[in-house]
Amino acid sequence: MLEYAYVILQKLSFDKELFTKELKKCISYLNTDEAKQLKDWVKINYTHEYAELRSCF
Repeated sequence: MLEYAYVILQKLSFDKELFTKELKKCISYLNTDEAKQLKDWVKINYTHEYAELRSCF
């Protein structure tokens, strides 16, 4: 499921509202370890574009 989340979020990175909505949904579906990995991946790859994503964590 984590790999699927990466793919979906990469495809939605053009729209911050869709990205944020899907990020929250993905985090709710993942177990604790996978959610942490996803959060770290988002922090590395997208928080420079979307600073407001920090509120999702």
